[in-house]
Amino acid sequence: MKLSILGATGQTGLFLVSQALKQGHEVTALVRNVSKVTIQHENLKVVEANIFSSESLSESFQGQDAVISCLGFPYKLFSSVTGYTDSMAAIVTAMRQTGVNRMVTMTSWYTGPGSGQNSPFFVRNLLIPLIRSVLTNMYEMEQYLEKECTDLNWTVIRPPGLQNNPATDKEIMTHEGYFVPDDNGFPVTSTVARGDVARIMLSVLNDEHWTRKIMAMCCK
Repeated sequence: MKLSILGATGQTGLFLVSQALKQGHEVTALVRNVSKVTIQHENLKVVEANIFSSESLSESFQGQDAVISCLGFPYKLFSSVTGYTDSMAAIVTAMRQTGVNRMVTMTSWYTGPGSGQNSPFFVRNLLIPLIRSVLTNMYEMEQYLEKECTDLNWTVIRPPGLQNNPATDKEIMTHEGYFVPDDNGFPVTSTVARGDVARIMLSVLNDEHWTRKIMAMCCK
C-alpha cells in the first residue's frame, strides 16, 4: 500500500515507518524537520509538511491508499491541549480533498472522563491528573471522528503506557473500550512496547471489523 505517515520522527513513528517498509509498503513520511529522519530506503519519501494545514497535507496525500497518524503533543498543566483536534481537522479535510478514505490514528487508554477509576493507584491519582489536558484533547478528537467523520474509514488505537521497545511476538489483546480489562474489570497491564503499537496500526489497515471503531489494545 501507499501510506502517508504523520509523526514519523516520534518514537512510535520510527517503529511504524521501519515496519511498514519491511512489509513492502511505499511510505511518505510527513515531518516538520526532514533532517530528523535517519532511515533511508528506496520506498521511503520524506516530505516537509505543516500538520495543521490541510493545503500542505493534501499535496502529499494525492494517490495514497491510507493515512496513519501517531502524532503526539505534550501535556500542559495550566492550559488546554488542542494539537490532536487541530491536526485531525486538517488531516480529515485533506483526505476528503484528495479522496483518501482510510485512516488509522492513536490516542491512549483512559481518554474518557472517569474511565481510569479502576486503574492502579499511581496511574489514577498521579499520572492521569498530570496528563489530563492531553487525555481530554484525545477524547475530543475521538468524539470528532465518531460524530463528524462517518464518511471516512477511520480506526483509533488506544494503547496503555508506551515503552520505547521494538515489536514483540506477544499476542495482542483488543477491546472496544477505554482499556483492556481482566475478568474482574481491572486493567490487565499498564504498558506496551511502541513497536507493538506500530504492529497493530499496520495490521488493521485492511481489517473491516475495526472500521469506524475505537480499539483499546495491549499484549499478553
